[in-house]
Amino acid sequence: MIELRTGEDLRRISTALRRMDDKELKKRFRKELRAAATPLVPVVRASIRNIPSSRGFSPDGLRGQMVRATRVEVRTVGRDAGAAIRVDGRKMPDKRRSLPSMVEGKKRWRHPVYGNRAVWVTQTSRPYFYRVVRPAGAASRRAVNRVLDGITRDIS
Repeated sequence: MIELRTGEDLRRISTALRRMDDKELKKRFRKELRAAATPLVPVVRASIRNIPSSRGFSPDGLRGQMVRATRVEVRTVGRDAGAAIRVDGRKMPDKRRSLPSMVEGKKRWRHPVYGNRAVWVTQTSRPYFYRVVRPAGAASRRAVNRVLDGITRDIS
């Protein structure tokens, strides 16, 4: 049986780590959380590269920028403590920061055709993130639970 941990468990463990003065244990906790989430990054990047395009994949194009913006984020403090895979709009060039959510289909994607503001088109979304992360999520949750169990044993 697999016991799923909640964000509350993670917050409790991170609070206990903050109270302790063991920098090595804190460092190991962050490192192991990052290692548990890292295998999903190449999966998401491959999904972005496989988004259909008439021009093919270019590292300098929009999809290339999205690939470079994909990363693991680990937080061990606050309400959002945990490890997350993120296609970070803040890492995108100006005026393209909302592109990751528009391509996923969360926002409407309308733009002028080659800069001609008299002619606009609505771009179809090409979901790339949740459809590949959900199936792999169970393995990541198990890995995070192993990390939490090991750190809990070390704290106790």
